[in-house]
Amino acid sequence: MELDALKALMCQRVDELGEVLVDVAHRIHEHPELAYEEHFAHDLLTSVLEARGVEVTRGAYELPTAFVAGAGSSGPTVAICCEYDALPGIGHACGHNVIAAAGLGAGLAAAALADEAGGRIRLLGTPAEEGGAGKVVMAERGALEGVDAAMMVHPADADLATMDAIAAAMFEVEYHGLAAHAAAAPHEGRNALDAAVLGYINVAALRQHIRGSERVHGVFTKGGDKANIVPDHTAMGWMVRSARAPSLDPLKARVLACFEAGALATGCSVEHRFVSHDYAEMVDNPVLIDLYAANSADLGRPLSRVAGAADRVVGSTDMGNVSSLVPSIHPMIKVSPSGVSIHSAEFARHAGSPAGDRAVLDGAKALAMTITDLWVTEGALDRVTAAFAPPTA
Repeated sequence: MELDALKALMCQRVDELGEVLVDVAHRIHEHPELAYEEHFAHDLLTSVLEARGVEVTRGAYELPTAFVAGAGSSGPTVAICCEYDALPGIGHACGHNVIAAAGLGAGLAAAALADEAGGRIRLLGTPAEEGGAGKVVMAERGALEGVDAAMMVHPADADLATMDAIAAAMFEVEYHGLAAHAAAAPHEGRNALDAAVLGYINVAALRQHIRGSERVHGVFTKGGDKANIVPDHTAMGWMVRSARAPSLDPLKARVLACFEAGALATGCSVEHRFVSHDYAEMVDNPVLIDLYAANSADLGRPLSRVAGAADRVVGSTDMGNVSSLVPSIHPMIKVSPSGVSIHSAEFARHAGSPAGDRAVLDGAKALAMTITDLWVTEGALDRVTAAFAPPTA
């Protein structure tokens, strides 16, 4: 079958699934779940796949909320990554409900035509993108073995070819001091809250001496128990980001020194614990993104190639780690008015709006059409492979 005819069938299949896909997006949006707790989303997505005859492994790769589904018996293997975890307090403010439903639509459309087109599809349900590095764990356990290319689409306030996805590390910091009565015997105490505050201030001073591409940000998760007790235990959560993985470690060391100084000044002790694998920077495959961009434009969504100050999206994703292993893309699809930041309550509302519904269907179609390019167009996968340039140390 010719390329254009096959792409038309892919889009037709997505349209036939439209009500199902939008319903999935809405139901996940209404049931936000945190990293590695996405049981509702996992069961919903796998049930839809099974109901349409797609072979699914639930709880894949020894992760209870991961799954893998596949179709096709020969030809190039393309993986689609579905994300479905949410954020504490603000739900699907990163629009992972859209990512999951769009990936589901593309996977179902591709599965229905895989044998006819001569390709293989692997749909990966990847938990814990918002801290937990589900894709890294899955990759370590074989999720990408035999995969020729990987892709997903992420909501934003603009249609963009790429996201400025930089390397990141996540860790917790705890201070231990000595409790005492804050009025009767303050001299006997060692104030763990003072230690944490000093550590925070040290980081604030450090920020003026780091690169413009670097980020350091944190929150207090425990500040003490009662005002008249000298706090003997405090805790914080932190993220450190840098443009590339090699420059991340030196920045982590500088930040940890800030926390150690807070402990030294107050007579407290400090410890830190990294809570996830480090996230690598995203390296979008230029040939693959060109194919996706052409398909997105055909759907009426031309992509901005160079994000301007108004629509530049900076963040981190474990899809960056995937992009260092196989040719990958992580384009952005518009679901909100320009200027609405992801990770905000307003963006969460747009992710469940009619604009989010349109993004589900258009994202599914653009992904499915790009899969078709890799399956059918002579030399396309060879060009993608030749352009693959994983980052070096």
